Amino acid sequence: MLSKDNLNKKALQELVLYYLRERITHKNLEVKHLIVTNINEWYIFDEHLFERLFTKKELVKQFESFEFGKKSTSVFYKEIAEPFIQSITNEIEYTYFNLKDYESVLRNQDKKDDKQLIELFKLLSPPHLLKLPFNNDSNSLDKNFYGELLHLIGLVEVKEGSKKLIQRPELKDRNSGSSLENTINQLDSLDKLSRITNLKQYGDTQEERLFNVGLELCITWVNRILFLKLLEAQLISYHKGDKSYSFLNFDKIHDYDNLNSLFFMVLARKPEDRNQRVKDLFSKVPYLNSSLFEPTVLEHEALFISGLEDNIVLPFLSSTVIKDNHGNKEKGAREGLAYLFDFLSSYNFTSDSTVDIQEDNKTLINASVLESRTPIFTLVS
Repeated sequence: MLSKDNLNKKALQELVLYYLRERITHKNLEVKHLIVTNINEWYIFDEHLFERLFTKKELVKQFESFEFGKKSTSVFYKEIAEPFIQSITNEIEYTYFNLKDYESVLRNQDKKDDKQLIELFKLLSPPHLLKLPFNNDSNSLDKNFYGELLHLIGLVEVKEGSKKLIQRPELKDRNSGSSLENTINQLDSLDKLSRITNLKQYGDTQEERLFNVGLELCITWVNRILFLKLLEAQLISYHKGDKSYSFLNFDKIHDYDNLNSLFFMVLARKPEDRNQRVKDLFSKVPYLNSSLFEPTVLEHEALFISGLEDNIVLPFLSSTVIKDNHGNKEKGAREGLAYLFDFLSSYNFTSDSTVDIQEDNKTLINASVLESRTPIFTLVS
């Protein structure tokens, strides 16, 4: 077995032989890492290092001569590998750890010191050892998150040539419980379009205008809600996981009226200026001096979110991230607002700048990624 003081042992010489057989003889280009271990001690080498050091012409030529001559492996170890390794020992880099150093952490019942295992877990994970894509990469918008959010809004993504377009589904596939269809129904039934100035900018036909006005309102509301989810996550994180700082859930916000109150009676007002009801309900929600929580001109002219119908259900997306009590994907339908809150709660919106154990294994959603995602909207009649 090799040691940190002496790498040029039979174990490494053998590893070089196996690597050359895979790389040269079998043309295997899929090797990612090479490992020497005696169960407790682990030496992990990156394949790129082996390719750079052990595919030099002089060594490959000696290896091919050895393979062709079908000589004993001891000949390769002593006469070829050992002198070659000796000449490049200072260039060999590796990752080393000893499981005995973690024995007390692994065997005790104290979860507090489990954080010491995080780096070991990452090192031995498939994304690292096999160099696989990291599915929980917060620097790219999770495809499942994006797809289900579109479903909740009432939109679908389609390909048109090389472009991806976001549009309203075909008539048979529309759900009245989605925020867009709920909004369009309210705008239409209450003749809200008649109150909008410069209505022509939203299209030439009644259908186009209903869609575009409804879509602009929904985007405003969703932007606010996503911002609030990020705020909630940061409050909980700042207060060391204190869930009493959670406010964007169906326990506190039962309907669209409550959500409207959160927008304009809480976030847009300093605590001393809030009425007693919202003071009690949202006592830990800070004041935000942001134009995001000022009513827009279109809301004044057309519809506030409080004008949506509360009790319309929306079928779960077949690939929903929401799980039932048995860990299976939810089926059936749920009220639109409750569905939205459960969906958002299935993801981790906390900053990824700190390292910690996430026992619920929620996908991380990065604020900067949400801000940079700008879909193209179009209308399908």
